[in-house]
Amino acid sequence: MPSKPAKPRPEPPDRTSTRLIAMVAFPGVTLLDISGPAQVFAELEAIELPGPDYSLSYLSPAGGLVPTDVGMMIDTTPIESVAPGEIDTLVIPGGPGIWKIRSDAKMMNWITEALPKARRVASVCLGAFALAWTGILDGKRAATHWRYCPRLQDNFPKIRVEPNAIFVKDGRVWSSAGVSAGIDLALAMIEEDFGHTIALDVARRLVVFLKRPGGQSQFSTVLAAQASDVEGRFSALHAWIIENIASDLKVETLAEKAGMTPRTFARTYVSRTGMTPASGVEALRVETARLLLESRQIGGVVEVAKRAGFGDDERMRRAFLRHLGVSPTEYRNRFSGS
Repeated sequence: MPSKPAKPRPEPPDRTSTRLIAMVAFPGVTLLDISGPAQVFAELEAIELPGPDYSLSYLSPAGGLVPTDVGMMIDTTPIESVAPGEIDTLVIPGGPGIWKIRSDAKMMNWITEALPKARRVASVCLGAFALAWTGILDGKRAATHWRYCPRLQDNFPKIRVEPNAIFVKDGRVWSSAGVSAGIDLALAMIEEDFGHTIALDVARRLVVFLKRPGGQSQFSTVLAAQASDVEGRFSALHAWIIENIASDLKVETLAEKAGMTPRTFARTYVSRTGMTPASGVEALRVETARLLLESRQIGGVVEVAKRAGFGDDERMRRAFLRHLGVSPTEYRNRFSGS
């Protein structure tokens, strides 16, 4: 029988070319919106990759030094020096200066020209508004900082705003929530381009989650309660609860500490925080246990449950599943990357 033709050998990874990630900068850009994703992408330089590496370019209309929201400068290249067709991934960060770029014709014209030519486009935090002004988000799901989700939805009703999402990928258009969520977005891009193992390696190097627990929500339950209690009526009480987290924290005890009758306290607490006193205590216990598990200073889950006031590990497990969507053991393993 005639021998079968040999299968062609796969081409070796092309390390001579790079994928250009263009990050737009403007006066008042949030530093972490740029530096967070940039640091994630830069970690790849120390890792053996199966394909072209990333190269980063920071662009502004005139080039030169651009002041960030914290006063630090970013050295940028003029936008006209990069042809839109050369861009693999275009990233629009946010910041208090985002509102002024809408009237910057040079910037917006370049962004509008680059969007359809880039393989992938993304926004971080308030950068979603810049994408929205171009119309590219119409009919798509999108995320932005939780404080600005109502504004984005009201101003652009064709966008399906997801207020609780850390980041959203809809086709080739990505968007993330506020500030540090840009790190999550960048890790997800690396996972898409290079696979889970390399993305996990980067996450370990940066000591962050590859995927956050808690359903990728912008809020922990504790943060949600604090955001609802805008006047900080119970901030001192919450601090006291944390200091006494292993105690028997009954409603009567909390009411006495707050200087109210139990009935008035329960009613006021619900109206201010959106949760019952028992739920508030449980949320603070979960937060305490979460930090203990991350620190790994306490040997086992059973001991953490006692320290956090749950009494036993099964009660803590049920609370973790309610608040974070994972068990304490899964949480600790996910944080350690195991």
